[in-house]
Amino acid sequence: MGNRIYNILFHTHTVSGIVISVALYVIFFTGSFSFFRDEIANWQRGHAVSQEDALPGSVDEHLTNLSQDYNLYGRDVELRHYYNERSISVNLGASKDALASEVDKVPVFFYLDPKTQTKTKDYASHYHLGEFLYRLHFLDQIPYPYGRTLAGLVAFFFLFAIITGILVHWNKIISNFYTFRPWAKIKTLWTDAHTALGVIGFPFQFVYAVTGAFFLLKGILVFPMVMGLYDGDQNQLFEDLEYNHPVYEFQNQKLDKAIHLDAFVQQIKADWGDFRVTETHIFNYGDQNMHAAISGYLGYETKLNGLGYRVYKVADGTIAQEKTPIGPTSYLDGVKNMMFHLHFGDYAGYGLKVISFILGLVSCFVILSGIMIWLVARDKKNIPEKRRRFNQQVANWYMAICLTLLPVTALEFILVQFAPEVNRGFLYQTYFPIWLLAAAFFIWKKDIAFTNKWTLISGGILGLMVPIANGMTSGNWMWVAFQKGYQHLLLVDLLWLLLGSVSLWIAYYKLRIKRSELVPTKG
Repeated sequence: MGNRIYNILFHTHTVSGIVISVALYVIFFTGSFSFFRDEIANWQRGHAVSQEDALPGSVDEHLTNLSQDYNLYGRDVELRHYYNERSISVNLGASKDALASEVDKVPVFFYLDPKTQTKTKDYASHYHLGEFLYRLHFLDQIPYPYGRTLAGLVAFFFLFAIITGILVHWNKIISNFYTFRPWAKIKTLWTDAHTALGVIGFPFQFVYAVTGAFFLLKGILVFPMVMGLYDGDQNQLFEDLEYNHPVYEFQNQKLDKAIHLDAFVQQIKADWGDFRVTETHIFNYGDQNMHAAISGYLGYETKLNGLGYRVYKVADGTIAQEKTPIGPTSYLDGVKNMMFHLHFGDYAGYGLKVISFILGLVSCFVILSGIMIWLVARDKKNIPEKRRRFNQQVANWYMAICLTLLPVTALEFILVQFAPEVNRGFLYQTYFPIWLLAAAFFIWKKDIAFTNKWTLISGGILGLMVPIANGMTSGNWMWVAFQKGYQHLLLVDLLWLLLGSVSLWIAYYKLRIKRSELVPTKG
């Protein structure tokens, strides 16, 4: 590789990396916790969930309970269980009956706890810490579509950064892979960690850069596709991508037989073996032209891309339409589903999730070491003092914003256990102000070594307090959760126990390092 090409790649890597570093750190840090979105939700609420991604309870029983509070005739009824929480989303469409009351012509949406029959009226009230961190990892708290587009652009430029980084180190990739001196000077540690851990995490980071950009920038790609290939017909595109439900005409003639959908569910499971129902969509409830679409997937141990559905005409029990999960997977399903599986790491159980969690935090360290390398490289006597102070200030801001995420997140886990009610408003009004104050304090200190030390210490102490807070409020101490087989609850406590211990160990190690070795001097 010639010097000119090397310099171009090196500067591309440096510039793209430093520009996106803060947003990328937020994405990776909160994304690491997003692997356990459902576990965090159940941990926060003290819910023990045994069914994995399957619609809990009896469909007939759910409909019977709904009919006591709502007139279902003529409505489209959707029962959906997408996340592994103890709740299902219920969507009742407006009644198509011309004689229906005004109340029945109003759509209804809520979340239902099938165990307690408790209803949560809207998304904001159903919000939990797992959802908050999941949304933050693609900057969704910024109004749509700006936050998602920004996250997508960060993922896209991150792809440039990791590819150029690999190309820059290509000639020494083998030797750099084995060169890691954690007991050497801290300046050497930054460089070794950035290259060695960057190479180790390259496959992981590459997958998440590609899939992240795909999910978050597809809106930009869809618009020209709709205008160019579909003449502005967005619905036709969604039909080709199999996102739209079929349409069945409402005949306004009441069905003259009892409605029993559990029999259809049992028939599907008998035909397709390890099939797990995640959604039941009913068209024209109680009408002669009533249809029921039952959707789900085969267990991952049976087939990775085993999505399928069957639509029954309820009047005679015939199959109106179906997509079998057994047999070859279509190209469309393969692309759509593999992107999701690769990004969420949900196809190989907790082992893959824990590994992904660790690699996500390793990627955070790679980002921080990149910031420090950038600062050290620009702290030379031939650089004007004014520019050196500016570089120091930029790095100070970056490190303060990034490193305070650890103690702030640990504190939020404690707060949700003691708060009388947790919803979106509570999380927004606690997490962001605390993060702002913490970051502002460390920015004001203008001391990266101080920031590094005390964010690790505070994050470690608060992290160790998370399992204690859970045990005090819910009684689900770790040994109790282990005895009862509450894996979802135990896992969150163990993650914080490990993260807190490692943070304190690193802080103790760094306290023994000379201050002059930790950050560049001002001379």
